Amino acid sequence: MSEMREIIKAEAENAGAISFARFMELALYCPNFGYYEQTGVSPGQSGDFYTSVSVGELFGELLAMQFAEWLEMLPAPRQIVEAGAHDGRLALDILQWLKKEKPELAETVEYWILEPSKRRQETQIKMLAEFEKKVRWFDAWEELPPSGVTGIIFANELLDAMPVHRLGWDATKKKWFEWGVRWEGQDFSWTRMELRPELAPKNLPPELLEVLPDEFTTEICPAAKSWWQQAAGALKTGKLLTFDYGLSAEQFFTPERKDGTLRAYHQHRQNNDLLARPGEQDLTAQVNFSEICAAGKAEGLKTEAWTSQGRFLTALVQRLIAEKRTSEEWITTRARQFQTLTHPQHLGRSFQILVQGR
Repeated sequence: MSEMREIIKAEAENAGAISFARFMELALYCPNFGYYEQTGVSPGQSGDFYTSVSVGELFGELLAMQFAEWLEMLPAPRQIVEAGAHDGRLALDILQWLKKEKPELAETVEYWILEPSKRRQETQIKMLAEFEKKVRWFDAWEELPPSGVTGIIFANELLDAMPVHRLGWDATKKKWFEWGVRWEGQDFSWTRMELRPELAPKNLPPELLEVLPDEFTTEICPAAKSWWQQAAGALKTGKLLTFDYGLSAEQFFTPERKDGTLRAYHQHRQNNDLLARPGEQDLTAQVNFSEICAAGKAEGLKTEAWTSQGRFLTALVQRLIAEKRTSEEWITTRARQFQTLTHPQHLGRSFQILVQGR
């Protein structure tokens, strides 16, 4: 039995059962043994999943172009804050573009990385060695300077990997329960747990609850909402944005999602065995964009864009071409990357972008 399984087993046996959110938190982020703590975990052909960054440098270049426009409208000093920078590749693509295309702006911008994992920080430091004087690392929001952020705070595929509570509907009792995890025999299994009232879905139409089938399953992610609120609180002026898998609130309650949106990825294959191989497979769930959008508004932010990645990046490239800010060679050499990033059957439709500003 792996160390990760032993750790979760011990906690589940001691408590009788643990929430799936706790299972997911340990399986992904447990120091030394969690999935994202493994040095061999990387996106791309050799990993378990593809990301926009693993497609090539185009994603970072387009973000850098847009970031530059936004930053030039703000007073110096300015910051770009990336949360969950993985191996640092996206940060490198952005910084290299700024250094080459906007050297004067680059001199006035610091790149901050919010990364609680010391192991990930070590990987990022190596990747960003040429920019060691421009990059600062922080373990938590509380460590940022009291003056806050003037510039951009962003995350790419971070919120979908935050621990979620898995909820089920009891059609007989007309109430929600929580799917917990226990150790039974020789493996983990699902069990029903009492649901804390604050985790129950809010403002659902009574007519919807009347037709929900027994054990209809969905997820709620307080961690993502809390993260967005903290990010909004840290933003003095500028933009807060995320790229991620996501849905509007009502899209979670459709017949095809009766088992929820959680999924596991192992060696580029999706599976529904969420309790298998803890620490060895990725776990993700769709982000509730309605909820985090509302959380930002409650913190005084204004929503500027909520659309698909394909539409956002296509509009940006069209504007660059119209303004003759790109060469034919640049377009030609990045055509395949652009198609993968924007085509509905690739990453263009599955990823959403939310941009809020202050």
